[in-house]
Amino acid sequence: MGRISQDARTRNEEAIRAAMDRLLRGDLPPGGKCDLRTLARQAGVPRTAFYAKKNRDGTARPGPYQHLAQEFERRLAALRDAGTVPDPRAAQIERLKEANATLKARLDQRDAELEVLKDFKQRALSQIAAQHLEIERLREQAAAVSNVRRLPAARPGTAPYGSCS
Repeated sequence: MGRISQDARTRNEEAIRAAMDRLLRGDLPPGGKCDLRTLARQAGVPRTAFYAKKNRDGTARPGPYQHLAQEFERRLAALRDAGTVPDPRAAQIERLKEANATLKARLDQRDAELEVLKDFKQRALSQIAAQHLEIERLREQAAAVSNVRRLPAARPGTAPYGSCS
């Protein structure tokens, strides 16, 4: 970036401040974000003007509008700390991250519940199988003993003893 006159520099700083105010109010251009790239594009200045430069001897010197970039970042951080996010996409990303974390927690809880239910099912099936084996053993034992008699089956059409019918 070549040397510019003081008038041009003042006009550029005014354009940067105006663009900064618009972006921080949430007035974002289509496809733009609340960042230095969009700020430079809206102000009509090169983005590199916001960053430090190097002299020929390798020492660093501030960029012509680096102080405005720092002000922009400071104001943006203050807005975020206050709970205001000028970029609706950034707010949406935050909401989606929170929703994603909530859903992951619910999924983990559901997985834990499923593990408990699978364990319960396995124990219930084992108990049913053990009870079935015990019933079969008792039936075989009852059939093998000769002093156990089966009760006669109820005759159709007769009421049980003590019935009112």
